[in-house]
Amino acid sequence: MVALADFSPEVRAEVKQVREQVATLHEQLLKWNLVVWTAGNVSQRLRTADLMVIKPSGVRYEYLTPQSMVVTDLEGNVVDGTEAPSSDTASHAYIYRHMPDVYGVVHTHSTYATAWAATGKNIPCGLTMMGDEFGGPVPVGPFRLIGSEAIGKGVVETLEQYPHSPAVLMQNHGPFTVGKDAEAAVKAAAMTEEVAHTMWAASQLGDIIEIDPADIAKLNDRYQNVYGQH
Repeated sequence: MVALADFSPEVRAEVKQVREQVATLHEQLLKWNLVVWTAGNVSQRLRTADLMVIKPSGVRYEYLTPQSMVVTDLEGNVVDGTEAPSSDTASHAYIYRHMPDVYGVVHTHSTYATAWAATGKNIPCGLTMMGDEFGGPVPVGPFRLIGSEAIGKGVVETLEQYPHSPAVLMQNHGPFTVGKDAEAAVKAAAMTEEVAHTMWAASQLGDIIEIDPADIAKLNDRYQNVYGQH
């Protein structure tokens, strides 16, 4: 069995840094009301080795520390840590193996996004901010049972059909988001809940006016390539 001590000082230094980042980012899930009790998880993939850092299973957020974060390989095998890793570890690992540009994955059960997941419906693209952030609707992925890589496979297959979206609502389960690092994936989780809430409210008022795909493409291009600091 491979242990963290078998890796280079460079890798061990990155593990230390990423453990601190991932532990801190779990606090953001609480701040933005995206999780309750022990539900949900954040992971980040290393750049110096085929390893990832993920939340331990069933541990309350207030007890999380950098040291309690678990290091696994990209098959989900534990490399370092005293706790069992998240029950979603195999799915996070599958996503990293099959989406080489993804370095952060987040799963929550945020209320409104999960409500859309329970209906099996995409969140329709009725807001310019959705064009910006998601490049279209937030898609629903297939129903999959927890505990294997099946959820990760469903996420990957869905995002192949919606390549601009950083989010998938796994049917009857909840949102999974991806990003260039864990912070980007946490942002995507927060934005997913925001648009889920707003579009639910809009649906109570009347029919949602969906944005034309050509305009969505323009919105997404501007946001990804012009907006902000580059």
